[in-house]
Amino acid sequence: MAGSRRDVTPPLRSLSSDEPTYVDFVNESRRPARAWWLNFCGRPVSYGDIEPGGSMKMNTFLTHPWIFRTSECRSRLRVNTQDVFFPSSAVYEDGYPVYVKVCITSPVYSLKDCCTTVIRKKVKKEDFVKLEIPECLQKDLAKTPNLLEELKILNLHFRANDQ
Repeated sequence: MAGSRRDVTPPLRSLSSDEPTYVDFVNESRRPARAWWLNFCGRPVSYGDIEPGGSMKMNTFLTHPWIFRTSECRSRLRVNTQDVFFPSSAVYEDGYPVYVKVCITSPVYSLKDCCTTVIRKKVKKEDFVKLEIPECLQKDLAKTPNLLEELKILNLHFRANDQ
């Protein structure tokens, strides 16, 4: 039924808290990584930062998706080579939970993405128009990474794959 509540429910969201699982998020990137849990409405909830080389042990649930972004500029990071991490069933050893290693890494960014990130760090936003670069690049610089907008795109992708 078009326009129903079901049509607007994002596919990327936590579904239930029935089956616990245990993960150890390990930041193998060179930048601090922010962990974002997608709640039951699909809204990102920050669980803090993981320094490069650091880790965060997390008790989570089987149907709880996670995404990661750099702390300072919210650039996309990969988790076990994917954009979204979906936990697997818990592993136990001698009756105790095993925290399964989950690797956070940087994707291969385009040269344009790398350059805009550096410029955003070094130049004030109001000074982007003063740079002697094409207007289209000035506009790209003004569009800082937006987690909610990226989630909309990811949800469209996951919705298309479900059909």
